[in-house]
Amino acid sequence: MENFIVSARKYRPATFDTVVGQLSITSTLKNAIKNKHLAQAFLFCGPRGVGKTTCARILAKTINCENVSETIEACNRCPSCLSFNDSHSLNVFELDAASNNSVDDIRNLVEQVRFAPQLGTKKVYIIDEVHMLSTSAFNAFLKTLEEPPSHAIFILATTEKHKIIPTILSRCQIFDFNRIQIDDIMQHLQHIAEKENISAEVDALHIIAQKADGALRDALSIFDQIVTFTGNSVTYKAVIENLNILDYDYYFKVTDAFLNSDIPLSLLTFNDILNNGFDGHNFIVGLASHFRNLLVCKDASTLQLLEVGNNIKDKYKQQSNACTPQWLLDALNISNKFDIQYKSSKNQRLLVELCLMQLCSLKKNVTQINNLGNEKNDTANLLAEKKNDIIIPPAPKTEEKKELVEYKIPNTEKTEVVNEKPPQTSYNPKPTSPKPQTISISQIIKKNISSTNGTEINAEKKENNISEKHLETPLNIDNLLIVWKKYSDLMNEKGKANFRSLLIAHAPQLKENFTVQITIENDVQREELKLEQTELLGFLKKELQNNSITITVVINANQQEKNFFSSQDKFKRMVEINPNLNLLKQRLDLDLEY
Repeated sequence: MENFIVSARKYRPATFDTVVGQLSITSTLKNAIKNKHLAQAFLFCGPRGVGKTTCARILAKTINCENVSETIEACNRCPSCLSFNDSHSLNVFELDAASNNSVDDIRNLVEQVRFAPQLGTKKVYIIDEVHMLSTSAFNAFLKTLEEPPSHAIFILATTEKHKIIPTILSRCQIFDFNRIQIDDIMQHLQHIAEKENISAEVDALHIIAQKADGALRDALSIFDQIVTFTGNSVTYKAVIENLNILDYDYYFKVTDAFLNSDIPLSLLTFNDILNNGFDGHNFIVGLASHFRNLLVCKDASTLQLLEVGNNIKDKYKQQSNACTPQWLLDALNISNKFDIQYKSSKNQRLLVELCLMQLCSLKKNVTQINNLGNEKNDTANLLAEKKNDIIIPPAPKTEEKKELVEYKIPNTEKTEVVNEKPPQTSYNPKPTSPKPQTISISQIIKKNISSTNGTEINAEKKENNISEKHLETPLNIDNLLIVWKKYSDLMNEKGKANFRSLLIAHAPQLKENFTVQITIENDVQREELKLEQTELLGFLKKELQNNSITITVVINANQQEKNFFSSQDKFKRMVEINPNLNLLKQRLDLDLEY
């Protein structure tokens, strides 16, 4: 019986060029050998099965090769290469730190380092799983690692760089190995299948590469397992059956059920998945990945992120055309929510079924919203068409008559009653000219003080000087409102709360020629304002430093007529409409409220 050699050993790379997926690292090592810039210590770190130990062995072999090729590869013909290939080289030492992690083991290694090589120029010490060394062993290794003999080179390999103490890291050149890409693993598997005369489907090799999770050694182990299971034919069906992987067809089928709002089909599909021995949580996770792949297919620029075979990629493209991006985002949110809730749920099957029912209802909701939007658009278009057909005659021009009532008010101010709408709450009229510069009262006082040639004047004389001069300081609505509020607060301090309420409720408007207009509702307010108008006008002239200010009171006639119907007038009007109300009043002996 022939000895079977696993693919991971049989097809292990022997040169830098045959290393898979680590081109940047192999190029750096080859340049270091070519330029003779080899460091005293290397640290190879990265996930399992990515080629750390393999690159360490190739580096050790190439360093001691007597006839290095122009491409910086070992010749495999010199005594050093032949002894290395036969695994009895005296210049390469491999140490497993997982089982030799004590201080004594490191001391024995340090004693061997002192001896020069008998064949070749360098002694290479490869220490695998170096993170397993104890802290004492690391400390014992520090001095030798920092200042080794000229003929010694150390190559440390580990999968957990964070467990190595910083003093060791600072003495090494660190090379971080990446996970191998799925396409690189698949191409390597195709190469091995051709050499072994094995027929393999591309989709099957793609599934193996995905399952390996970036580790080439794991991919080769899975490949050997599938070949042992199927013989010399590796099919997609055999791979998913042997590896217990949920078929893509399940996800395509259940997604079609979601798009068709077919709840029974989605529940039956999930039941079939459970009967085949698959876990509900894996199904939810795979479903979220399926939605992600569909979303990736919506844009040609992100299509390269789809890591599946060509046949399955075509299925994704076809199904993505039936999905809107918004629907896919909503589906991803739902599946992610149930993925988080799965472990904490007591009834996990019901949780997954609830997720499926929500996904089936998602398409219906989107359709209803779209239909509603279409109905609104159709209605708007119909109204627009009818509007174009209707001819609206021009309205007759009528002249509105305004009732004007003039009241003579002291200080030559004029009161008008104008039939107009009440003023709005915003008091910011657009000025017809550029906004005048506002001069504060303190600036005016300082200016008057400076004009007295430095003489002191009291407050009474200063007030008389201001009133005697005919000032016309520019006004704006902002300053007017500030002074108006100041006067309102002053009325409150004097106990005139009603008048203060009147001022707050009827903010002034600034008209042309320094005219302040106040719009009120009735004659009662006019009489109340008339009593205080002289004091108000003097306050405004003094604070705003403008003797040309006048006040105009405007009464809204419509509002006046509305508010000043007496009870008797209202009752008379009602009796004119219904005479029986007067009889009712007499029989019940009712009185009118005044």
